[in-house]
Parts: sequence; C-alpha cells; structure tokens
Amino acid sequence: MHTRKVTIENIPIRGKRVFIRTDFNVPLDHDLGIMDDTRVRSALPTINYALDEGAVIILGSHLGRPKGMDPRFSLSPIAKRLQRLLGREVLFAPDCIGPETESMAALLKPGEVLLLENLRFHPGEIKNDPAFIQALMRLGIDVYINDAFGSAHRVHASVVGLAQKVKVSGCGFLMNKEIHYLERAVADPAHPFVAVLGGQKVSGKIGIIGNLDGRVDKVIIGGAMAFTFLRAAGIEVGLSLVEESMLDVARDMQEKAVARGIKFYLPVDCVVATSHDPTAEAKLVPVQEIPKGWIGLDIGPASCALFREALSNAKTILWNGPMGVFEVDAYSRGTLAVAHAIASTYALTIAGGGETAQAVQRSGESESFSFISTGGASALQLLEGKPLPGLVALPDREA
Repeated sequence: MHTRKVTIENIPIRGKRVFIRTDFNVPLDHDLGIMDDTRVRSALPTINYALDEGAVIILGSHLGRPKGMDPRFSLSPIAKRLQRLLGREVLFAPDCIGPETESMAALLKPGEVLLLENLRFHPGEIKNDPAFIQALMRLGIDVYINDAFGSAHRVHASVVGLAQKVKVSGCGFLMNKEIHYLERAVADPAHPFVAVLGGQKVSGKIGIIGNLDGRVDKVIIGGAMAFTFLRAAGIEVGLSLVEESMLDVARDMQEKAVARGIKFYLPVDCVVATSHDPTAEAKLVPVQEIPKGWIGLDIGPASCALFREALSNAKTILWNGPMGVFEVDAYSRGTLAVAHAIASTYALTIAGGGETAQAVQRSGESESFSFISTGGASALQLLEGKPLPGLVALPDREA
C-alpha cells in the first residue's frame, strides 16, 4: 500500500524552492489550442497551496512524445491557460535546463511561478539520465513534489531520478487523492462492489480481474474484449475483435468467477457494422446472431438495460474501459448509457483514467462521479496491485 506517503502538507515549504512535477500532457488541436484542460485544473490545489505557503514554485511537465525540440509540443499554451486559472503571472522558461533557465529560477521570489519547457525535449528525461537530473538540480531545488499520477508508472528523470536526488520530497494533493481512491477503495470496498471493464483486450485487464478476485461481487464486461469471452463460450462473433490466444484464459476466468459466486455479465445484444467506417451499414442484433463478415462495435440497448439493473444496488463501482468505439458517434451510445447508469447510482463511483475519463467527460456526468482518475496506464498498474516507480521513489509517512 502506498497510501501513507509524505504529502506537501507534511513539509515546511515557506521560502523554499519547490519543484512540482505536474502532468500537463493535455490534448491540443491543430492550432495548438487546448481541447481539455482537466489535467491543468487538477494541479491547481497543490500549486495554490504552495503559493499560500509562500514557496518559490518551479513546475515541470512533459507533453506528448517529441523527438527533440519541437514547437508543436511546447508547453507555451499551458503557461497561458495556467496564468488565467491562477489569476497571476506564470513565467515561462525557454527550456527546462541550461543557463538561461537557471537564471530565471535564481531570480524567483516567494509566491512566483515558473513553468519549464517540455521535459521530454531532452532524451535524458526518458532515460533517467544522471547528467540530466544534475542539470535539473542546478535550478536550486529544495523540495520535490510529485503531483503527476499519469506519469507515476514511468522510470523517468523527473519522476524517479529527481525524487531520489532531492533530500526532501513528497506527493501533491492530486497524487494523494489518486492513491486514496484507486488503492483504498479497491482494498476495502463497500459492497456490493461492481467492476465494469471494457476496452479492446482481455490481456490488458487480466491483472485487474485477478487483483479484484475475492473483493468484487459483480463483473460487467463490455467493449471489444467482450467478444473474446463470447467466442470462448462458443458464440460466433463474425469479424469482431477476438484475442485468439486468450480464449482459454477468458473461459477459465469466467468459470472461476461464477464458481466463487461472482455475478458475471456479458452483452446480450450489440451494434454491428460491415466495417469500422462511420458511414458503413450498421444494425442491432442479439449476440448469437452476429452475421459473418460483420464487426461488433458497441453494446446494444438490451445490454445497457441489463447492465443498468446490475449496477442499481451497487455501493462501490469501478469503471475501466469504454463499451464500444465511443469516439465515433454512431457507436458511442453504449458507453454513454453506462456512464449515465453509473452516475445515477448511490455508490462510490471511480472512473479509471484514459479513455474512461474521456467518456465520462463526454457524457456530461463528471460532477456525478466520486472520482475520475487522470492516469490511464498508472491507474491500470495500481489497480493490478503493481508498484508504481514514481510512488516507490517517494518517502513513506511515519504512522
């Protein structure tokens, strides 16, 4: 359990130079405009706390996967948005290391904020290179705070190396909240506890199902991964995505769950089409009647009704993975229906990052969820019970 980590509140930061590793990896449009600033807003409680405490603040983040210095991946738009959200000036460094950035950092006064340019402009970030870590240390860092849960699964310089190098370190409010919900709610849930799992591959969710075994009361399976379970049960699924290598695993997983008294729900109908093209011919069929050569792309209304009923008495709901190709309007209804169904329960509701977070935002139900994780891969890893390098690097709090 990582729940007892030192947090920013446990550290005296007044007048100290605090480096906060944030996750400003936001989606940008073709004109480099921010399409969704959720991750920027999620960092505000930690930044505002540091401002209130009179710290000198240096913010570091990555954006995308640039190959060297690339203006398309500049954090400049984030600096402007952050300035508006904070209601104060945010200085922007032309690089994350180097003499000019060091000078800007040295001139900072308590209550001032400096955002560094994209950390991944330097290959040393991804390589956790000691020379790059040392270059970051030259910014005069007194305290290291990691508030970038979305990057906690990476062994990168600003995530692991810097945390180990700076003498005083801890996690921010967002990181602490992520740990609290994803780890504690799963470790000790209120029952009935329902796991709603979707997405493409069974192989990507095996770890979660294994880690929840013995704690979960119901498992609802949707998305493309449902077709692997249906095929494993002897149902023909046309050209729907199936992981052939996972058929025995899926069958075994379902049989074991049922033997333990876990209720296991699969779709009973689906929307099928002749291709992935949004303009392709599509129709609604029971899962037993998927035509040869057709592809299942969303769950149908009967499945939505079945899943809604299964969710109705839940006390804890964990949702990870969409119910279909929700990015395409024609195949988004199942995912949006499940989002509405979860939001209308009286349960503790947790959406596990990545595509699931996007689906909740799109459904307009964000305010109705107890917690929406900002980290896709990190959330998956934590839900599987695996250690996150970015958390392991932070000190534990004494009981």
